[in-house]
Formats: sequence, structure tokens, C-alpha cells
Amino acid sequence: MEQSLALALGDDALILGHRLSEWCGHAPALEIDLALANIGLDLLGQAQFFLARAGEIEGAGRDADALAYRRNEDEFCNCLLVEQPNGDFAQTIARQFLFSAWQELRFGAMAGSADAQMAAIAAKARKEVTYHASFAADWVLRLGDGTEESHRRMADGLDFCWRFTEELFAGEAAGLRAAWDARVNDLLRQSGLARPKPVRGIIGGREGRHSEHLGHILAEMQYLQRSFPDAVW
Repeated sequence: MEQSLALALGDDALILGHRLSEWCGHAPALEIDLALANIGLDLLGQAQFFLARAGEIEGAGRDADALAYRRNEDEFCNCLLVEQPNGDFAQTIARQFLFSAWQELRFGAMAGSADAQMAAIAAKARKEVTYHASFAADWVLRLGDGTEESHRRMADGLDFCWRFTEELFAGEAAGLRAAWDARVNDLLRQSGLARPKPVRGIIGGREGRHSEHLGHILAEMQYLQRSFPDAVW
């Protein structure tokens, strides 16, 4: 159980960190560019720790790099939300807020984990995602309560991402739903945004059933390692 959890959390962070790296040099302002890059780096650090722990529990000699670069698409356990395209800035912010608000709750719930290493990784990561969620929430508020155009884009971003949120609350994470709903609803009220209408959730990422987008991410991310296995600098 702990191995599959470490793998899922590591894959979430790895794939979203890669997605955010795509904003480097393209964000609306330099301050935002730097903020998104730093969030991406935080996520890659989380991925390193969680995947390393997953490899230790597995006991098959695979380290974090092997798990990141030597697995195929159907072996990844990330949720579908994090692999979705960035879209415009509002869509990226919607994805970040919905996911970071969940991450903060998930890592908080892991404080009492029987696995001391997992609890320690989660405690450190929670400090980081508290900032991630705050940054994204600030922009949801600014865009939602801004111009007619920014409001529309923020609403569209939330509508697009909403169908992928159900997967976050599968299994033992189901107990986080009420707190997450309350946090999201409060921000939407402040922003003048309507809660997206209920839709049939799209799930499968945790079981290795992914959208076509993950394959493109892995093709780019794993190219060097696949072309020159075991190469060292």
C-alpha cells in the first residue's frame, strides 16, 4: 500500500512539474514565470523523494531516476488532472489550485503515517504546497473578480479541469472531499465564480489508463535516458 501511494504521489509531482516547466519564458509576466518555475522545481523535488521511497519499498533495485525514466506510459500512476495541457494561463491556474488544495490536505493526512519516511516527506512537501495553493488561489480571485474576459477564461479553465477532480478522492482519500469542497466553494464565492456543474468524472490514471497527453510528455522527458541508457556525465 505504501509503495503504491509513494509511486502515485511521486508521479503526480513529476508530471505536473514537467507541465509547469513548459511555461518557462512564456508566462504573462516575469514574476509569474519565476513563480511557476519555482513551483515546478518544488514538485520535482517531491517527485525525487516519493519515487526514491517507492523504489526502496519495492526492493528491486530501482531508484527515483529508473522509475522516472524507465517506465512506460501504462506503468505511471499519476492522476489524469496533472497531465492535461496547460491551455491558457487561467486553465493552468485552475488546475494548480484544484490540485494543490488537494495535495495540502493529502499531505496533512499523512502526518500520522506508520511509515516515518513517508510522513517526513509529506510534512516537508506540505509547507511547499501551502504556498502553491495560496499563489493559485490569489490568481483565481484576481481573474475571477477582474475583467469580463478574465472572468470568462477563469470559468472556462475550471470547467475544463473539473471533470478530472473525482479521481483525487478515490480510496482512502475520500475523506478529504468535504474539506476540499469547502475550500473550493469559499474561493469561488469570493471570486464571483460559479461552481462547475457536476459531470461524469474521468478516471483511470491511478490504474495506468491515461490520456494521449502523457505519452507526449514521456517521449520528451525520457528521450535522452532511453537513447543513452546508463550514460553518465
